[in-house]
Amino acid sequence: MVKYRSVSWTLFRYIVLEALFSFLVAFLFFFIIFFVNQLLLLAQEILTKRVPFGEVALLVFYALPSVVALSAPFASMVGTLMTVGRMTSDNEILVMLSSGLSYRIIFIPAVAVGIFVSLLSFVANDVLLPAGTIQFNKLYRRILVSTPALELEANSVKRFKQTIIVTGEVSGNSIENVLILDRTGDGERRIILAKNAELRDRGREGLSLDLDTAFVQSSKESARYDYDYASTTFLRYWVPQEDLIQAVSSITPREMSSFDVYREIQKKQVALKINLEARLNRISSQALSFEESLRRGPENESWNRRTSQLAELQREILTYHSLRRDRSLFYYLLEFYKKFSIPLGAFSFVFLSVALGLLAKKSGQTVGFIIGLIIAVVYWALLLGGQTMGIRMGFSPFWSIWTPNILAVTAGLILCAFRIRK
Repeated sequence: MVKYRSVSWTLFRYIVLEALFSFLVAFLFFFIIFFVNQLLLLAQEILTKRVPFGEVALLVFYALPSVVALSAPFASMVGTLMTVGRMTSDNEILVMLSSGLSYRIIFIPAVAVGIFVSLLSFVANDVLLPAGTIQFNKLYRRILVSTPALELEANSVKRFKQTIIVTGEVSGNSIENVLILDRTGDGERRIILAKNAELRDRGREGLSLDLDTAFVQSSKESARYDYDYASTTFLRYWVPQEDLIQAVSSITPREMSSFDVYREIQKKQVALKINLEARLNRISSQALSFEESLRRGPENESWNRRTSQLAELQREILTYHSLRRDRSLFYYLLEFYKKFSIPLGAFSFVFLSVALGLLAKKSGQTVGFIIGLIIAVVYWALLLGGQTMGIRMGFSPFWSIWTPNILAVTAGLILCAFRIRK
């Protein structure tokens, strides 16, 4: 009977330091990928509008927490794979086991690093990201006031409060084929078409679009077939400064803290419950009225309206079922679960990373890095797929987000049991 020795703290520190070094290497790799994908493109777009480099650098700095939160879990998995793979291919783990040490000497340091990285990622995602987003929006609004042309790009759709502007090709301040959808002060819907437009910065007054060869059509909400139209060779259209600022002031659940998202979820659930109860009362009332009409028979005045009553009742039932799948609520629930599932991904990957690392034969560090990248891509694909199913198909938000973590833990435990038994 083999008697295993207790955990050696010297080896524990050695493995932790090895894992942290590999984590830093992998973290830099993922950090650069996400940095280029999310930040440099933004910086390039702003720099083309002659925004001072210092302000662009601040924008990039305020957006860093999102990169850290995404990079840390994947870096933890790849780093653990690289560490355990190298130690396995160099026979270091074989020597440890031959010395009477158990597999705990591998798992305990990996779990410790996984917990540390999960906490780091959670703080970045739940504390630093909302704070960075607030400062990002403040700075961007200040830049937007001084450089409002940032909000109009070639072949794009921009929304300013109740105004939507669709642009064609842009050359300097000149824009081709402009479409504007808005509402007048009297609440009428208005469509404005222009072959060419010139963008002007009017300072505190906001933006103005000088439209050439413009066509305007307006119609009332209550009578859309009653409309007016006009054409002109010149028209000046204004986008007020407050509308420009409001366009970038909204914060999505991704930029909120988990506590703030949870409070919004509770508000939405209460509002949805009240709405559903009201719909149920309407359905019950209409069902009773329809039943009463059928019981009274042809002599009842509402007998001839039974077909329309049934159709209206069916519409109410369909509306009730569609309201139960509130997309806005599902979106908030998905983001709430993501705030915990992604940071805890570093811990979920521990068993899978250790098990795969123990199977390495040669070039364990390189193989571990490659396998880690493949798992990261699969995990991200499952996460995006689950989020899409949650929003579009009404699939459970919990299972949509937590399934990749559960699969990683399950596969890791099975592989670990197989490797230890072998």
